[in-house]
Amino acid sequence: MSSEYRTGREGKEFAYRGHSLDELQAMDVDEVAELLPARQRRSITRGLGVEHEKLLERARNRDKEETADDPIRTHLRDMPILPEFVGITFAVYNGHSFERVQVEPEMIGHYLGEFHLTRSTVSHGQAGIGATRSSKFVPLK
Repeated sequence: MSSEYRTGREGKEFAYRGHSLDELQAMDVDEVAELLPARQRRSITRGLGVEHEKLLERARNRDKEETADDPIRTHLRDMPILPEFVGITFAVYNGHSFERVQVEPEMIGHYLGEFHLTRSTVSHGQAGIGATRSSKFVPLK
């Protein structure tokens, strides 16, 4: 599986902290946790919640299901991305709708919620009649 994932640097194969993708996928969750950044390592060593464990099981059973094309829908934006998730599409809730996230090897060690923002940009229009006291003096045209 790792042969299809290449980085942009002279065609070198993907490596995370000196380990190839195949090595990472063969490791146990606790072994992978030792390689992750401190915040993700802490959340895994303290124990994933019941919902996180269910999401992990759904991702593990993904290959066996017939509906492998459909994304896994989840509200768990704080789930650390593990090597087992590479190649799986998640539909992550951003507070308004479910946004698709295709997990790539470079995302290992981040959270699912980092890849779709919850806030959109605000573009304020021109003040209208009755908006505020100060807008009374803004010429309309």
